[in-house]
Amino acid sequence: MNGVHDLGGMDGFGPVDVEANERVFHHAWERTVFGLTAATSAQRLRNVHTFRHAIERMDPVHYLSSSYYEHWLTATATLLVEMGVVTIAELEARAGGRMPLSEPVRPDLIELPAPSAAAPCFAVGSPVVVRNLHPLGHTRCPRYVRGKRGVVVRVDGAFPLPDVAAHSSERCEQYAYNVRFEGRELWGDTTDSAAAVHVDLWESYLEAP
Repeated sequence: MNGVHDLGGMDGFGPVDVEANERVFHHAWERTVFGLTAATSAQRLRNVHTFRHAIERMDPVHYLSSSYYEHWLTATATLLVEMGVVTIAELEARAGGRMPLSEPVRPDLIELPAPSAAAPCFAVGSPVVVRNLHPLGHTRCPRYVRGKRGVVVRVDGAFPLPDVAAHSSERCEQYAYNVRFEGRELWGDTTDSAAAVHVDLWESYLEAP
C-alpha cells in the first residue's frame, strides 16, 4: 500500500546512527514484544504478510514517532484484537492507559491479483518496466521503482504473492524475479554512473517495455 512506511529512496531523515557493539534489545519490554510476536507466528495466528500490513496501517504520525519494536507491538496488538483473542479494553487495562491500534483493513478496496501461468513471463536478460500501480492493500513493490525500467538478472521460481497472502487464505503463487535498476534510472543523471540497485519483484508488478 502507499503509506509513510514506504521510505525507500527518500532522503532528508538525517544520518543513520550506528552504535558500537549494539545490544539486541535496548529495553526489557522489547524482549517481551519479540517473544509475543514470535509466539503469534508459531501459533499460526498470523503470517508475515498480515503482520507487515498491520504495521503499514499505523497512523502516520505514530509510525514516524515510534521505535522499531513499538511498530511490532502495535501490529501484534492490532491483529490480536481483530482476531478476537483480546479486547482493546483488556489491553488498555493491562497497559494502564491508551493502547493505539492500527487503522482497520478496507477489504472492499483491495484487488487480489491472479496466479502466474505455468511458465514465467520473463527470462534472465529481459527488459521490464515496473507497473505504476498504487495499491490500497499490502504490496512488496517499493514505490521508488514504480514506472522505472530494469533488467531481469535472476528468475527465482514461484512463491506466494504477498499482495494476496496478507488479505486472503487463497493460495496465489507468482514467479519472482531479481531486477537490476541503474541508479540514474531511479534518481537521475547526477547519480554515480556505477550505482545500481537490485530489487526482488513478483510477476504482476512487471510488464514488458
